[in-house]
Amino acid sequence: MPLQLIERHAPAEHIAALEQAGTPPLLARLFAARGVQSGQELDPDLRHLLPPSGLKGIEAAAQLLAQAIAQQRRICIVADYDCDGATACAVAIRGLRMLGAAHVSYEVPDRVQDGYGLTPKIAQRVAAQGHELLITVDNGIGSAEGVAAAQALGLQVLITDHHLPGKSQLPQAEALVNPNQPGCRFASKHMAGVGVMFYVLLALRALLRQQGQFDQHSQPRLDQLLPLVALGTVADVVRLDANNRRLVAQGLQRIRQGRMPAGMLALFEAAGKPWQQASSQDFGFALGPRINAAGRLADMTIGIECLLTDDAAQAQELAKALDRINRHRQNMEGDMRQQAFDLADRLHPTPGQPPAALTVFDPSFHEGVVGIVASRLKDRLHRPCFVFAASQAEGKGHQLKGSGRSIAGFHLRDALDLIAKRHPQVLLYFGGHAMAAGCTIERSQLATFEQALAEVAQEWLEPATLQRCLHTDGPLDARFRQPDEVQRLNQQVWGQGFEPPTFSEELAVLDQRLVGEGGKHLKLQLLHQGDTVDAIWFGRDEFLPPSAQNGCHLAYRLDLNHWRGECKVQFVVQGMGADLA
Repeated sequence: MPLQLIERHAPAEHIAALEQAGTPPLLARLFAARGVQSGQELDPDLRHLLPPSGLKGIEAAAQLLAQAIAQQRRICIVADYDCDGATACAVAIRGLRMLGAAHVSYEVPDRVQDGYGLTPKIAQRVAAQGHELLITVDNGIGSAEGVAAAQALGLQVLITDHHLPGKSQLPQAEALVNPNQPGCRFASKHMAGVGVMFYVLLALRALLRQQGQFDQHSQPRLDQLLPLVALGTVADVVRLDANNRRLVAQGLQRIRQGRMPAGMLALFEAAGKPWQQASSQDFGFALGPRINAAGRLADMTIGIECLLTDDAAQAQELAKALDRINRHRQNMEGDMRQQAFDLADRLHPTPGQPPAALTVFDPSFHEGVVGIVASRLKDRLHRPCFVFAASQAEGKGHQLKGSGRSIAGFHLRDALDLIAKRHPQVLLYFGGHAMAAGCTIERSQLATFEQALAEVAQEWLEPATLQRCLHTDGPLDARFRQPDEVQRLNQQVWGQGFEPPTFSEELAVLDQRLVGEGGKHLKLQLLHQGDTVDAIWFGRDEFLPPSAQNGCHLAYRLDLNHWRGECKVQFVVQGMGADLA
């Protein structure tokens, strides 16, 4: 599908202000193009963090926790089964123990048997284990029934979450902290679940300090939890606003100094990534997927225990186990992805003209991987996509569990809400966000769901939305094509809403060849401002047209290629302008 390259605008006055504040020229231009206007926005110092007092319900949460610690009550953390949930659980347990809690354990739902969130069944398990206070992390805002069940069993409940609340009544917990709940004026609406739990601990520490438990000098150092906060924040793909960037920057700073939990160190080693040069990309593409794989295919307990242990040998064993699970996930995903591509091609055979939205299902699909496959299908076709698998839960083989991914301009959860109104019998459960959502349906309702989703997409999507676009930072001056400049770029915090630099300009193709197993990648030699530069286009399995020798508009990111003791800059091609694509 043709790609439109759109160059970001970097206001000259903002570039000048950033350079005057000491920001190097290339970074000043990149930051200005991402809305940064002053040097203070880039200052990672913790004193610039938004204060916890801005979060609605956080005082009640601190009071509840302080009372539980004073009374030595048994506390149970109920976590989600993704990386954000795992890191939030580890932060909660480590932080509460640092602040004096004597009895803290956790319960993580099984993706297949329990489903998502705090359910009555989970509440019963927690109560049966003798706990008195239940804390949710990265879930709970939609668990009114589970909260009521827990309270009926004598449990107090603290909800910490960051997901958007539904239109039904909020859970009536003893305390609820969520920047997205109605009436909360906290300026950062994009904190991950782990960030919310970290803020609750900050408020609790402040309260205990007021109560005379310790002073500024003797209080526990909660900043040692920031590596976990950074990992969960990036892995959950939340928007990296200024507050989130500070949390991530502080976590990265400590990791590069070797100050991190043993499990994180072991995960860096298992992924073959040097922690001394840790980057936010390592969280999203190396550590995060290994932890997420446990929740998708096995038991997230493995991931949580890896983040909790202080024993180096145990951490290495757990990290190796997570690495093995992730490799299995990659193989399974590869097979499912190709099946999904083939299904989409058979269902909609007209090249370059996919329907407004796609729904695919195969009985062999695994429900733990449908979200990843939906994302790959969405990237390939630039359409909202849902991928379904048969439920593996006992007695629920007649149900399908689906995961969807969307494109900018199509709010997936709102689309599901409209489908629920138009076809009340179709959706047994649904939830999510604008760009990612999930649902459960009866297998007999698949065709109805497919048609209903396509109808909503036809109504909502406009031609401009269906045009595949890539925002770039324009041309790269040759003086910045140096290894030290690339290293400086890699040290910055990039991610969702603060995308890594992507440059674009006319480049002549001097040579090209297919490389990798099966020739799945295109190796290029390009002419860039008078110099020959090596480039790689991952996933491109066909040559560029002969006219590319005279020039073509390519978008690329910068990378370092280490070979035989040499370190050279290479371009990683992201796409090509519509004229030759």
